[in-house]
Amino acid sequence: MLGIGLVNMLVALDQTVVSTALPSIVAELHGFEYYAWIASAYLLASIVTVPVFGRLGDYFGRKRFVLAAVIVFTVASVLCGLATDMRFLAAARALQGVGGGMMVGTAFASIPDLFPDPRARVRWQVVMAAAYGIGTAAGPSLGGWLSEHFGWRSTFMVNLPVGALALYFIWAHLPSYRPARTGEVRIDWTGAVLVALVLGGFQTFIEAVPQDGFTIGNILLAGLVVVGAVALLICERRATHPMIPLDLFRDPQLVTLFTLSTLSGFVMFSLIFFAPLLLQGGFGLSPQEAGLLATPIAACIALGSLINTRIVIKLRKPTTILTVGFGLLVAASVGLAFTTLRTPHLWLELSMSAVGIGLGFILNNLNVFGQEIAGRERFGITTALLQSTRMVGGMLGTSVVATIVNHRYAAGVSDALAVLGAPLQQRWRPLLADPRVLIDPALRTGLVTQMKTAGLDGEALIEAVRHVLVDAIHLGIGLTGAAALAAALMVRRISHIRFSKSAPAPKPAETPAGEVNAD
Repeated sequence: MLGIGLVNMLVALDQTVVSTALPSIVAELHGFEYYAWIASAYLLASIVTVPVFGRLGDYFGRKRFVLAAVIVFTVASVLCGLATDMRFLAAARALQGVGGGMMVGTAFASIPDLFPDPRARVRWQVVMAAAYGIGTAAGPSLGGWLSEHFGWRSTFMVNLPVGALALYFIWAHLPSYRPARTGEVRIDWTGAVLVALVLGGFQTFIEAVPQDGFTIGNILLAGLVVVGAVALLICERRATHPMIPLDLFRDPQLVTLFTLSTLSGFVMFSLIFFAPLLLQGGFGLSPQEAGLLATPIAACIALGSLINTRIVIKLRKPTTILTVGFGLLVAASVGLAFTTLRTPHLWLELSMSAVGIGLGFILNNLNVFGQEIAGRERFGITTALLQSTRMVGGMLGTSVVATIVNHRYAAGVSDALAVLGAPLQQRWRPLLADPRVLIDPALRTGLVTQMKTAGLDGEALIEAVRHVLVDAIHLGIGLTGAAALAAALMVRRISHIRFSKSAPAPKPAETPAGEVNAD
């Protein structure tokens, strides 16, 4: 459990450290149009790999995949730190996403192998909550501090010592369980490839349409995604060992949980990646100040998880905790959507705390409820699909919110400069339309000096543009609040879940460390 907890910390630390450093990354590497891709590339690669390795773990055991995942993730972190432009960084983040997806699909599914009794599993969430809490609590402030004093590249190197510790504990202590199965397993590689193509095409489509509209190319892409989805359905119906068992989607309880997981990812990733931009670009705070203000999100995820372990097994209707969690996300989104530069920092911290506690009530419970409904034979794929749908939601959230922010910001800058007349608007709009000017003090000072030389009040224009960015991000946060509200109303579709004792855990295989007996 310490090894799995360190894997959880590795994922959490990477998400929060990188999100705080993103504005600094954009300021150095340029390419604000790729801002969302730093998140989306990771999420897309994870989405593809989570169900694939979750299923392979069900068939062949999980230990070797967890070990490989930690190695891939750590090596990719080094590549991210060596990136020379945004495209290279996005590619390295995609490789990191492959490692992250392998970890999520296999390490988390190892927990029900160790603790088949769901009540014990809920109590052991304390370890996961503590690990996630340390990673996420340290992430924002650590990311801001490292970015400010050592440069953004150092934020990726934090993963190296944590990855080394996780690798040791998993290798030395995670049992190699022999899967209970008979006959030869035929891996559904066709299904895996189709999953990758469909999700990749879907990601490209939702990125391209807001920018280019429904062009012929985008319409063809949509058609290919639909054809790929149909082919995937046909393939999975015929496969003897399907990568995604379709019978899972015939259970309305599981479908509801998958939908809730998607909405939770939409809200979580949107807030994690755009709250730092609001604080640094919109309110003019330093990376370290923004990191400290965002810390309550991370710390309170752990606090919410700890509170959850005490109360959820005592509730007559355990799913009530999900309604409370999504309700807190609604309240937090409303609070953040009305913040201004003059908003007291205490209010910002309370809103961030509500986000964290709400997620603490949601994330682990979705896994436990899904595992309880699906049964032991499908622990791995059910856990993997819950993680995948959360990442799909995150992919949609970051893409949709980024599109809203980009369009609203560009239109707002044009409106703010309209009073200067067409010639001056054409000269200064490209410079002010790049949000880097709001993040990079040196770039901003140089621009203000140029405007002053041209007889313009540069400081006033910068402040006007800040208000435009704040309004654009507020609109995106409002959309996350609507998603959280829809999820809170949807929880009632889940029937009453009772925690009952399960069969004892399978015995570890008599195999050397790192090997899996597939007989």
